[in-house]
Amino acid sequence: METKKIKNYVLVALLAILFVATFVFLYRKSRPKEIVYEELSATVKDLGRSTIVTGKIVPRNEVNIKPQISGIISELYKQPGEQVAAGEVIAKVKVIPEMSSLSSAQSRVRLSEINLRQAKTDYDREKALYDKQLVSSEEFDKVRQAYEQAKEEHSAAQDALEVIRDGVSRKNASSSSTLVRSTVSGLILDVPVKVGNSVILSNTFNDGTTIASVADMKDLIFDGNVDETEVGRLREGMPVRITIGALQEMQFDALLEYISPKAVSSGGANQFEIKAAVQVPDSVAIRSGYSANAEIVLERAEGVLTIPESAVEFSGDSSFVYVPAANKTYTRKPVKTGISDGVDIEIREGLSEGDKVRGNQKFE
Repeated sequence: METKKIKNYVLVALLAILFVATFVFLYRKSRPKEIVYEELSATVKDLGRSTIVTGKIVPRNEVNIKPQISGIISELYKQPGEQVAAGEVIAKVKVIPEMSSLSSAQSRVRLSEINLRQAKTDYDREKALYDKQLVSSEEFDKVRQAYEQAKEEHSAAQDALEVIRDGVSRKNASSSSTLVRSTVSGLILDVPVKVGNSVILSNTFNDGTTIASVADMKDLIFDGNVDETEVGRLREGMPVRITIGALQEMQFDALLEYISPKAVSSGGANQFEIKAAVQVPDSVAIRSGYSANAEIVLERAEGVLTIPESAVEFSGDSSFVYVPAANKTYTRKPVKTGISDGVDIEIREGLSEGDKVRGNQKFE
């Protein structure tokens, strides 16, 4: 019996201990936790607000080389990636004459030959009479002039036939229009034709066939678009930092030189085209059309007092921070802010270097 009583006492004691422990645990859980905040210090640093513009790297001037006559490409002397000098031959065009023009030119040659033979006969007869002093010098000069004109007309008709048939006359072979020459010096970016392709010259009704695209790849620009919300802060002459997607380990300096006066709509937003002259070292090879990002510093302040922007409370046109007070509490204090880089913000009035402000809540 005594043993049974002892067991009952022990059981009651254990139940009592369990009850008390449960009560203490629930009591502690029901009590509100103390809210703890991290404290941040006001520090002096340089701040800059910038915008990132996407675009591409292109040559300032890309020239399309076009033929002076229509025909078929018979030879190509240059390929993309090769350097070319102004006046250097890129391709040769074989003329395919238009039959009605060819027939007309041949007819003109035949007629000029008939006229030349008749003028030669008249000249020989008149000269014989002039040598015998049977005709005046005035009459002889008229016949001689007619003969010279007939020779000139025959030569012109022959040249016209050669140009229509061959694209060039023997007299002008050195400046043949069948040879397509580069008008500028630079790198050949593209040759969009092949041997055997038909090409046409530029005229009122079409732009003509492009034989090659040539550009100076040492004179490059960044071409991009900036949103209308930021274009008002841009000024020509601003420094720009260029990062190229294919050369991410390198950065290039540039100078903003053009801001479009007219917006273009893109995805429902108004965008303004900008251009910046890129400074590229001679040792770096850049290809036309590389994707690039341009970082433009819109505002900059050096040696200013800053705190994390997350610690600032904005209410209308006013700004506030919370500074430590007694008993682990915080007092709301007005401050005057300046520029922000999206992480830190300038404090112009209300705080001093080293002052503490309330940051985000700590969670344990």
